[in-house]
Amino acid sequence: MKKIIFTEKAPAPIGPYNQAILSGNTLYTSGQIAINPADGNLVTTTIEAETTQVMENLKAVLEAAGMTFENVVKSTIFIINMNDFGAINTVYGSYFNEKTAPARETVQVACLPKNVNIEISMVAVL
Repeated sequence: MKKIIFTEKAPAPIGPYNQAILSGNTLYTSGQIAINPADGNLVTTTIEAETTQVMENLKAVLEAAGMTFENVVKSTIFIINMNDFGAINTVYGSYFNEKTAPARETVQVACLPKNVNIEISMVAVL
């Protein structure tokens, strides 16, 4: 059985998918990009601002499922430029307790939706 998770505090899906799916006690989020849900605009002024918006979008989705970043067991980060990794890692890391941080991979890709610089998805468990 799966439950659709949706919150207006994160960007609405821009295609045939949902913000997240809760299956049993496991939450699978869709990849989030830096769309500000308040106005629909992309936040791309700096990689730090873009990463912060992505993390805030994920935070809203987690909260809609009754979870926090402490529930995250796996993250996948897609970036356009591996040279941004240090700045991204600093922002990303500020949302986790280092001792209980999730497993993660970071992959450089050729292109992301709406030509953003970063997209992150997560798996969380209650």
